[in-house]
Amino acid sequence: MMRAWGNRDDTLVIDEPFYAYYLKVTGIEHPGADEVITTGETDWRKIVTDLTGPIANGKRIFFQKQMTHHLLPEIDREWLGAVTNCFLIRDPSEVINSYIKKREDPALEDLGFVQQAEIFDFVRTRTNAVPPVVDAKDVLQNPERTLQLLCEAVGVEFSKSMLSWPSGLRRTDGIWAWHWYGEVAKTTSFQPYRPTPSDVPARLREICQHCCECYERLCEYRLY
Repeated sequence: MMRAWGNRDDTLVIDEPFYAYYLKVTGIEHPGADEVITTGETDWRKIVTDLTGPIANGKRIFFQKQMTHHLLPEIDREWLGAVTNCFLIRDPSEVINSYIKKREDPALEDLGFVQQAEIFDFVRTRTNAVPPVVDAKDVLQNPERTLQLLCEAVGVEFSKSMLSWPSGLRRTDGIWAWHWYGEVAKTTSFQPYRPTPSDVPARLREICQHCCECYERLCEYRLY
C-alpha cells in the first residue's frame, strides 16, 4: 500500500514513524534495531507534531504507514482525531508464518492484532463512524476495485498510478528496509494472491486464535 500511495504525484508517504520510539522503549530485539534508534525520532510527542502538521513538499495527501503495536499505551490517542484512519487487515496465520521468518517466537503483542482492534474501537467511538477497513487478500485479488473503494471512502480521487511503480527501494522507506523489504523491492505492481499454508507452529496456535478473534471483528466491516 505504501508503494501504491507513494506513486501518486500528490502524496507524501512516511514509513513507520514510531518504530525508533517503540524499539527504544521496549528494548525488543529486531534486525538493525540499534541503527533504527540512532537515526530515528524517539520522542513520541515530536512524532505526533510532525504527523499532524502541514504536509511537506507541497503535497495534498500524507499517507502514514503505521504498525499498530508501535503505538504503545502511553502514546496519547487523541491525535488520531486529526487524521483519517484506515485499517489494513490480513489473515493471522499468514502474518505469523511471515513474521517468524525474521523472529521465531513472537508474543501476542508483537503481532499488533489486539492493538489494531483497540485502536479501531477508539477511532470508531471518537468519530462516531466506522473507519475504512481493507483486507490484504482483497487488495491482491482485485487491487483496482479495492483501491477505488478505499479512495472513495476517504474522499480522494482514485489514480491508476497506484497500480504500478518502479522496482527498488525508496528514500521514503525506513532504514530497516534492507532487513524487511527484500521482496517488496522486487515488485512493480501488486502480486497475485497466493494462498499460504494456514497451519502455524503448535507453540503459536493459542496466540493465533486471539489474533483471529480480532481479525474477524474488523473483517466484518471490510470494503469489498
